[in-house]
Amino acid sequence: MSTIPQITKDSRTAMEKGVEAAKREFASVRSGKASPTMLDTVKVEMYGSMMSMQQVAQVSAPEPRVLLVTPFDKGQTKVIEKAIRDADLGLEPSTQGGVIRVPLPSMNEQRRKELVKIVHKYAEDGRIAVRHARTHARDLLKKLSGVSEDDVKHAEKDLQKMHDEFIGKIDTLMKAKEAEILEV
Repeated sequence: MSTIPQITKDSRTAMEKGVEAAKREFASVRSGKASPTMLDTVKVEMYGSMMSMQQVAQVSAPEPRVLLVTPFDKGQTKVIEKAIRDADLGLEPSTQGGVIRVPLPSMNEQRRKELVKIVHKYAEDGRIAVRHARTHARDLLKKLSGVSEDDVKHAEKDLQKMHDEFIGKIDTLMKAKEAEILEV
């Protein structure tokens, strides 16, 4: 049997997941600065299966515009380099002594605007997840039996406050990412 505190707790968890998902998506969008998470979406075919970059190499950002990829298995350097090149991220990796250097190209104004649009879309996806959690919780509250109308109304107010708080978090993250992208 659901209770108001349980519904509220589940809703908060769902909203947090929406914010976390948006945060992960934002991290995958390339801004002008190098970040080791930029290659998280790259898949490498090794040993007969598709593996994520974290499984096959260590990625670091020693300089603002360069990523260093150090393969765990030096024999797979060419395969990893090819995977980065083929990942459709617009990157041109080059191998030097068993380490793959990935210089980040400068972005033009049009590319920055495209990236900002992508960030806005990810933010909207996050907002939708938060709204969905609120709607789901509201539906559950309406179905509760043996609970006073006042308690339900109070819980709905709390839900709305929580919803606004999480939407605010997403908007803050979005603005920060936008500023990072537009910073030349």
